[in-house]
Amino acid sequence: MICKIAMQAAALEAMGEAHAPVAMLKRKVTSGDNSNVEAQAARYYWPRMMGEEFRRDRTAPDLNALLNYGYTVLRAATARAVVAAGLHPTIGLHHSNRGNAFALADDLMEPFRPLVDCCVRGLAERNGPEVDSEAKTALARLIALDLPLGGGLTPVSVALGKLAVSLGQSFETGRLNLALPSPPDALTLAGLGS
Repeated sequence: MICKIAMQAAALEAMGEAHAPVAMLKRKVTSGDNSNVEAQAARYYWPRMMGEEFRRDRTAPDLNALLNYGYTVLRAATARAVVAAGLHPTIGLHHSNRGNAFALADDLMEPFRPLVDCCVRGLAERNGPEVDSEAKTALARLIALDLPLGGGLTPVSVALGKLAVSLGQSFETGRLNLALPSPPDALTLAGLGS
């Protein structure tokens, strides 16, 4: 959760939007998110990232269609990483819907979602909210984007694998030690989708 909120703050900053309120929220995250900090961050984040009128609606044909496509690509890469790490994709940490075959993938992809958001904003500003071949290519390329992780740069697809493996190791050792990436620099985030 802290990593996702940090990525959201970095994404807003890269887009020239006020980000301090989201950045401050990451300090309020507690185990289990009893204060619902994730929802507070989302209420601040979405209108600034996608415009005041934007509402996240999985069935809407506008920017939501681009977000859906990008999240689907990210979810597939995350599910692949989860299975490759020997974890069971249906056993989630926070996502626990019985009908969700990829609950753990949904949990682990959360910190990476703002990358899709930045790409979608860039695509929409340039070409509008069409899910065309150019948009699909740009969103699919996100899994090759280098992220700061462990003192170096690691492609998103590899970072997902390292995160899944570190989760498995955390279960084995009983000590939480997740390999989470840092946000990329503002120039990288601002250039996604353009």
